[in-house]
Amino acid sequence: MEFRTEVRVDAPSWRIDGAHQLLFVGSCFADSIGQRFAEEKFRATVNPFGVMYNPASILHTVERTDCVPDVAFLTLGTNHVYVLKETGEIVDNCRKRPASLFREEQLSVDECHGYLCRAVGVLQRRNPAVRVVVTVSPIRYAKYGYHGSALSKAVLLLAADRLVSGHPDAVAYFPAYEIVNDELRDYRFYKEDMLHPSAQAVEYIWERLSGAFLSDASKQFLREWRPLKAALAHRPFNPGSQEYRDFMDKTMLKVAELSKKYPNFAL
Repeated sequence: MEFRTEVRVDAPSWRIDGAHQLLFVGSCFADSIGQRFAEEKFRATVNPFGVMYNPASILHTVERTDCVPDVAFLTLGTNHVYVLKETGEIVDNCRKRPASLFREEQLSVDECHGYLCRAVGVLQRRNPAVRVVVTVSPIRYAKYGYHGSALSKAVLLLAADRLVSGHPDAVAYFPAYEIVNDELRDYRFYKEDMLHPSAQAVEYIWERLSGAFLSDASKQFLREWRPLKAALAHRPFNPGSQEYRDFMDKTMLKVAELSKKYPNFAL
């Protein structure tokens, strides 16, 4: 008997390894996954100009950043944008200016797709071999109402699907939205606000993502790095003791050895 529906994650024809420069742009979900890559010593740049929720703002970050990634993750949060009335431009941050200066609009599927295509184009001009992973954040937006939030996500899903279809060799889709809503599907996988995925849910998504997108060498590095990471995070009762100093000396020696074995990771 099957007691849950497991979402299939299609592995791309390429894999991520320690030599790759990674760029994460998008919603706070991009922050969570991007920081996890950084913690695991991948070379990751995460939302260099802050969290960006919509495709237009994601494009703005891609245009502004100096990062030239080998793999870029674009995480879509919403199709809602804020437009400065005076200029008609979509702003990425209202910077605490009065709400009366802005109007809220919703991007269409075509508009979302257009901004994403432009972002991919910018990335490809900088690095023709770049690979892009597009995903839709599972975080719901209660302020739109849950029906409105579902409609917003539907627009993003359609735009993401069109992007992948138009760039089959360069763009892959990772089903974070589907994993949380169709596979985990339980409020115990949410934080107290019942909207954001819990740490356990983010960990599960990381497991699914790393299982499909990381190279065998990267997975082996993670297996060897895991006990050292735990040792470095250990908080001793008596940090000034000789026993703890000896423990840290041994741990740092192992880190140095691992760094020599895997020079592409940012140890």
